Amino acid sequence: MSDLFANSSIDQNLESPLADKMRPQSLDEVIGQHHLLGEGAPLQNMVSSGNFSSLILWGPPGVGKTTIARLLADHSKSHFEQLSAIFTGVSDLKKVFETAKIRRTNGHKTIIFVDEIHRFNKSQQDSFLPFLEDGTITLIGATTENPSFELNSAILSRVQVLVLERLTNSNLENIFERAESLLGSKINLDLDAKNELFKQADGDGRTLLNLIENIISWKVSDPLTVEDLSVRLSKRLKKYDKSGEEHYNLISALHKSIRGSDPDAALYWLARILDGGEDPRFVARRLLRMALEDVGLADPQAQSICLHAWQSFERLGSPEGELALAQAALYLALAPKSNASYKGFASSLEMVKKTGSEPPPKHILNAPTELMRDQGYGENYEYDHDSADGFSGQNYFPENIDRFTAYQPVERGFERELKKRISYFNNLREKRKSV
Repeated sequence: MSDLFANSSIDQNLESPLADKMRPQSLDEVIGQHHLLGEGAPLQNMVSSGNFSSLILWGPPGVGKTTIARLLADHSKSHFEQLSAIFTGVSDLKKVFETAKIRRTNGHKTIIFVDEIHRFNKSQQDSFLPFLEDGTITLIGATTENPSFELNSAILSRVQVLVLERLTNSNLENIFERAESLLGSKINLDLDAKNELFKQADGDGRTLLNLIENIISWKVSDPLTVEDLSVRLSKRLKKYDKSGEEHYNLISALHKSIRGSDPDAALYWLARILDGGEDPRFVARRLLRMALEDVGLADPQAQSICLHAWQSFERLGSPEGELALAQAALYLALAPKSNASYKGFASSLEMVKKTGSEPPPKHILNAPTELMRDQGYGENYEYDHDSADGFSGQNYFPENIDRFTAYQPVERGFERELKKRISYFNNLREKRKSV
């Protein structure tokens, strides 16, 4: 069996990783992110004008955040200072700022690039502010987390947030071809194996290059197949951070698919979430919440379905119990929808906050002692079961609060029947008033 790259001009003993050798030397060589680097796009305008502002580059791993930061420093002829938020403390930052001040007095600019900037605490983030304001430094931060949640508002007000997108298969194909060009030889994969390689890269260019580097180290004579890759490469975990942005994005996608009555999309997002390693118990809890928030009394059985699905999972465990969660998701997606309970409770909470601690009307208070009876507790209370139609029509709100409507059922599912009942009782209440 011959070496896959026996005829390659590349020295296979070079220590520099392929990803480093492939690093773009200009912004024009960056693959992907056309919305930021294309004609008239923000970064292209910045380079053309020479007006470089502080930036937060927000996007998934392996899409070019560090590369773009380095290239912007080159274009602006600035000193490039790279820091890691994981290993840098406030004392380290002070030294960097002092050096930048000296550099500035000598007519040189400094770009500080902070990888994983969301890991800086508040005091570390605040330490940048005076040096951003007086122009000592230009900050470029990279983050995979939503800056709105992870960065101080003071920092956000002084930077421009640019969103980088995961690489498409077309982008990965371009990287693959560039790697072949650099290596001076074709990478020995059949078409299905190549597509599988892109799937494992999952929109991450650095991962793709690392996988290619693994492949070129093997000695093969025939084109590699999908089966060969599955044996030789460990399966890459899907992008799913249980406490980060991707976590909330996928849960939101599941919730909105169910609210939008799309069972197929609901199953897809549920599969993505579970395949990413989420605790199924968390999913069960969220499904129960959806039953209460978005289905409500339009289908009172939805709550029980979700509780039973949760219980079934607890008894069966994974993977069998996950089918119960899938069935609950399908039931919710196809159930009639109503958020009337949710909105009614929210409006009642709002009224409570506005009106404070108003006491109940005295006629509905119990009077177990003579003193309480003397105070009028329970006086003139009408026992509903003794009233015509089992309905007295008395007021149950505090005396200083006008009656208001909190619950407004919709004309869907079981709530259609509840709406009729409310109308029935409202009519009786009006009759009692006129008597």
